[in-house]
Amino acid sequence: MARLNWGMIGGGKGSQIGPAHRLGSGLDGDFSFVAGALDHNADAGRAYAQELGIEADRAYGDWREMLTGERAREDRVDLVTVATPNSTHFEITKAFLEGGFHVLCEKPMTMTVEEGEEIVKISRKTGKLCAVNYGYTGYSLVRHMRAMIARGDLGKVRVVVSEFSHGHHADAAQADNPRIRWRYDPAQMGASAQFADCGIHAMHMASFVTGQEVDRLSADFASTIPSRELEDDAMVNFRMSGGAVGRLWTSAIAVGRMHGLTIQVFGEKGGLRWAQEQPNQLYFTPTNGRVQVIERGEAELSPEADRATRVTIGHAEGMPLAFANIYSDLAAVIRAEKAGVAVDKAADLYPRAEDGLRSMAAVYACVKSAKDGGTWVDAVPPLLR
Repeated sequence: MARLNWGMIGGGKGSQIGPAHRLGSGLDGDFSFVAGALDHNADAGRAYAQELGIEADRAYGDWREMLTGERAREDRVDLVTVATPNSTHFEITKAFLEGGFHVLCEKPMTMTVEEGEEIVKISRKTGKLCAVNYGYTGYSLVRHMRAMIARGDLGKVRVVVSEFSHGHHADAAQADNPRIRWRYDPAQMGASAQFADCGIHAMHMASFVTGQEVDRLSADFASTIPSRELEDDAMVNFRMSGGAVGRLWTSAIAVGRMHGLTIQVFGEKGGLRWAQEQPNQLYFTPTNGRVQVIERGEAELSPEADRATRVTIGHAEGMPLAFANIYSDLAAVIRAEKAGVAVDKAADLYPRAEDGLRSMAAVYACVKSAKDGGTWVDAVPPLLR
């Protein structure tokens, strides 16, 4: 099967997220990395793209040049990944969707709810995919967790507890370090810091595994280091569309936590627990039963888990492999579209523009709730009500 053409905007030399995308996109041979505008410095971006094997005429100086160049080609890119600073996501994603390209955008998809609604409308109008990189949903056992809940193994879901907390910004002596300080600057981050950065991953994960959306929420934000204008710790209570109760904690000052993304779901018939730092095990406890350890790669898991398993049982699974599953999903959808056939259900799990929109609505709902002393706020964006 012929490879699809892939291009990237951002993710240049020294980028934290760029290598994970390049590894993930190329793992299965679905995509060839053929075009890029990788750096805000045009010369540096062109040079690095060519270091990575991109031909000189497709090593672009900026995204506008890339849009013009790719639109003129018969072998144009099939998918564009946007991995630039948050404030640029909307403009770039909008331009490429309108230009006729499928897009995978890093989170947050936009900076405002209104921008998010516009992206959803454009994606629907053009028929072009707009995916959002909630990459942790690509883990095999996260997908098995979703399948178990969907088939009723837990019965009615009662409570979901999601966390994404780390301690990397806990040192007050480092608060003015430019690499940290910008994250708490409203001019660069917008209305929220920690919740918009990590909390939306935890909230999206809760919706992904339960199949329920967040309807209402109540938030408490804290800036534990006085110089910070935006929150570095947040607690959010939420209610979901299927009746589940949600609890979410996200923090940047949790000393001893390295990454800290965990998800627990408690239902009538049992409970599930998964942690991203130990992704090969999913813990299932039936009501009145013993704890069972489900191992990634073992026999008789769900089709969703089997499809997302990359290495043999007992070997570590990592973030680039989870990203690869998102890219594999998108490749399957793009190929199905080209062939005019139905998409395999197990491949149709990529996070959509609507998920990005819901996340941004949750950010603003949390900000409003926290300012109003934790009042309950509607978290559903107007377009999706």
